[in-house]
Amino acid sequence: MNEKTIELQTRMYLYDLMNAAKEHGFKAEDSWELNMVTDSGRSKLQKDYYPVVSVKILPEMLLQVFHSAKTGLKQSFSNENNLPDAKSILTENINYLVAVNLKRPRG
Repeated sequence: MNEKTIELQTRMYLYDLMNAAKEHGFKAEDSWELNMVTDSGRSKLQKDYYPVVSVKILPEMLLQVFHSAKTGLKQSFSNENNLPDAKSILTENINYLVAVNLKRPRG
């Protein structure tokens, strides 16, 4: 995959996250939790949290965009061992990057 494509996808996603954070009055301590999920995983997160910012990404780009977005949000990679790898992203049809704020469950 092309570096520029990944960079552009990441930049557009981070822009959407910042807009949503402003729009929904996030405080400084509020943060996004990034998830790589299938379509059904995205639906569940949308049902459980608000706001949700999701984007469909080609599976072969997803892991790189996820890492770039985490870096752009200045988030650590402490839970890396729970993440799907490139092979499982393809085999399990994981194609969404979804951000939620865990402090904002749907009522």
